[in-house]
Amino acid sequence: MAKYGLLVFPERCTGCNACNIACASHNQLGVDVSYNRLEFLETGTYPNVKMEILPVQCQHCDNAPCVSVCPTQATYKREDGIVAIDADKCIGCKYCMAACPYEARQLNEKRVPEKCRWCPEMLEKGEQPACSATCMNEVRLFGDLEDPNSQLNKELAKHEVYQLLEVKGTKPSIFYVKK
Repeated sequence: MAKYGLLVFPERCTGCNACNIACASHNQLGVDVSYNRLEFLETGTYPNVKMEILPVQCQHCDNAPCVSVCPTQATYKREDGIVAIDADKCIGCKYCMAACPYEARQLNEKRVPEKCRWCPEMLEKGEQPACSATCMNEVRLFGDLEDPNSQLNKELAKHEVYQLLEVKGTKPSIFYVKK
């Protein structure tokens, strides 16, 4: 069984938002709903200032706080590492939204919290999630963390990486290449 993960190369991101548009189109999201976002971070001090763009979405954590707080088990961790939501079990308490340190969830028109799903229907066909498949700058490298020969693991071995909010102990499945 694969365990999915993602490597993000923030330095390659130009902020074109193609990932966000592809995600919204594939998931038929409303105009006010987004499963991923780009954070624009200003770093340095004048005159040595630069803008960094950081793609942020559900981190599909191994120790997902959204899973542990869900009173109905509507949010659960699949064997392949994807944190999924069973909308039929969701009672709309929003505990998952409050527990997520990445602010990855948004309410849909039915007031059910939703988030990145890593497009499992595309994975079943051997394809990449919509955000990864669309990125012309190859900012996102999706793959199997359990396969030592996967391109993902080869790139993880080449680069110094970090995870968002490591201090929270959530063990995200998304890694970011340090600049």
